[in-house]
Amino acid sequence: MVKMNQRRVNFHTLGCKLNFSESSTLARRFEEGGFVRVGANEQADICVVNTCSVTEHADKKCRNLIRKLHRRNPQAIIAVTGCYAQLKPYEIAEIEGVDIVLSNNDKGDLYKRVVELSGKGDAQVYSCATEELTRFFAAFSSGDRTRAFLKVQDGCDYCCSYCTIHYARGSSRNMPIADIVAEARRIAEAGQKEIVITGVNTGDFGRTTGERFIDLLRALDEVEGIERYRISSIEPNLLTDEIIAFCAASPKFQHHFHIPLQSGCDRILGLMRRRYTTARFAERIAEVRRLMPDAFIGIDVIVGFPTESDADFRETYEFLERIAPAFLHIFPFSVRPGTPAAEMSGRVQPSVATARVEELERLCGRLHGDFCARGVGREDTVLFESTMRGGMMFGYTGNYLRVKAPYDRECINKICRVRMTGIDDAHDLTAEIVGE
Repeated sequence: MVKMNQRRVNFHTLGCKLNFSESSTLARRFEEGGFVRVGANEQADICVVNTCSVTEHADKKCRNLIRKLHRRNPQAIIAVTGCYAQLKPYEIAEIEGVDIVLSNNDKGDLYKRVVELSGKGDAQVYSCATEELTRFFAAFSSGDRTRAFLKVQDGCDYCCSYCTIHYARGSSRNMPIADIVAEARRIAEAGQKEIVITGVNTGDFGRTTGERFIDLLRALDEVEGIERYRISSIEPNLLTDEIIAFCAASPKFQHHFHIPLQSGCDRILGLMRRRYTTARFAERIAEVRRLMPDAFIGIDVIVGFPTESDADFRETYEFLERIAPAFLHIFPFSVRPGTPAAEMSGRVQPSVATARVEELERLCGRLHGDFCARGVGREDTVLFESTMRGGMMFGYTGNYLRVKAPYDRECINKICRVRMTGIDDAHDLTAEIVGE
């Protein structure tokens, strides 16, 4: 129950799992300060927007959300942070209703900055676009899900030609392993069973502490109370034999990998300034499957990169069809000002890029359907979540098959053994509980 004198705050998170973990940490700070967190569609005294800027569409989505919040709740203080705020703070400050814009460096000071505001006024912008990003904002999600997102790393040193993340998040940096393990223990104490390890370039962990990502995985594996780990995303050149072998041997680390590809054409990979070839990428996939034949492999792909010809796209399509990932995350190329790719000639027509996206989406549907269908008739373990739809509860197997079964409160946030009996048009597997 909300007391009459308690102020209300809500959070609006756009973009990646890293942003989700940070928003959750910010929310805990407000709650510790006496605020009541309310839903995204409820009236609030303060609206916090944690932004993304990975594409032009993401920027537009942020602007539209801010305007919607101001129309719905004109007296609310609107605080904006995140990557879009880092890159274009004064553009955001000009949007009607915005009261404060904070950089990714200042994200940890958001609570203090907001409570110092006496009310609506001209937007206050805290040093953003020209500052060096060196601070590490420790974060993990809590309270909302069966699984927690644990931030272990921030920033990226790769400077791919199409990407603004290096400018928005700064250089690669991290906390010590001991501090991250302490946060994992806090997550376990709160009763969450699964942790998703997140970062901008997760496998690059250790730049600021001299530690190694594999050593972090080994330390997390020892945390009591956490039954499952997933690595949210890892670059193919950082997915070492040692990491693959460890994940295959550990009962806690799931057979689930998200590996960015971006293009299946070596010429385009070179223009993108990626750090591998298609041959190296395929070899990494083969090594994962050698030790984990059931592994779910998700892949990021960008289509319509400058000068990408029909032949280049066909190379990508045939490469993806050959390695047959379980899922494709497909993006049309988006011009990001200030990046080398923004100055490249040979722009691909938007209609052509859209057609290529649609062709890969059809391929994804076929590949994902084939992967999920292999689960029918098998037994596996599922961690069920609290969401109920149509009398059914949902959860995921270790290799990320989404499973539904008749709702049973006793199964929520528990790992249950199931027998998968069928598959629907959305590729969800129907199941019956056979034990814990």
